[in-house]
Amino acid sequence: MNIALIGYGKMGKAIEAVALEKNHRVVLKIDIDNRRDFTRENLAAADVAIEFSSPHSAFDNVMICLEAGIPVVCGSTGWLDRLGEAKQYCLSQNGSLIYSSNYSIGVNLFFEVNKKLAALMASRSEYEVEMVEIHHTQKKDAPSGTAITLAEQILEKIGRKKSWINHPGGQADELTIYSERLDPAPGTHKVRYHSPVDDIEIIHTAHNRQGFASGAVLAAEFIVHKKGIYGMNDVLGF
Repeated sequence: MNIALIGYGKMGKAIEAVALEKNHRVVLKIDIDNRRDFTRENLAAADVAIEFSSPHSAFDNVMICLEAGIPVVCGSTGWLDRLGEAKQYCLSQNGSLIYSSNYSIGVNLFFEVNKKLAALMASRSEYEVEMVEIHHTQKKDAPSGTAITLAEQILEKIGRKKSWINHPGGQADELTIYSERLDPAPGTHKVRYHSPVDDIEIIHTAHNRQGFASGAVLAAEFIVHKKGIYGMNDVLGF
């Protein structure tokens, strides 16, 4: 298939490498230096767009692709306040959109483990729960989109927690997420339940960007001939 890469930073380059290994073609690369090339005419050469840019440009990028009738795989985080708007527009245009806070197959397995553990811990009020996420210093949003997904899964299962916060010193009904920015750190997420007698902790640590890139290409292969809105759970059959 022919792929348009919207965002050509480290993730974009990693996605390109995986796509070429799988005999796909990258027909358009858009970055901050060549935004003028981000046109309907140039997008027409692509079967699917993979968007990994920044929180500030993701919404506009997705909308441009949907307006051009190009299926979009979006991995940019930090713009969830406008995701609903993008989804509504996608449906109105009979378009195609996959959004995920994380395209790593391992992280999506981790999401399922997190939901199961949270369900088991829902009645165990003696356990307090907290989260830690660690990323490289160039990551612009905190907490990460992956951390927010994990937190929302916990809130859905554990009724004594009403919201999440991104600083220490919260109330008993708040789930604390600690964000750390260190180099090099592709991404680590920890969910820790602790009681006076023991701790239970689940951890996912990425070693490099290849897992995220492979999942993004897999998502593009999934959506290229489909209509509608999907997530990585659909891609992976969860």
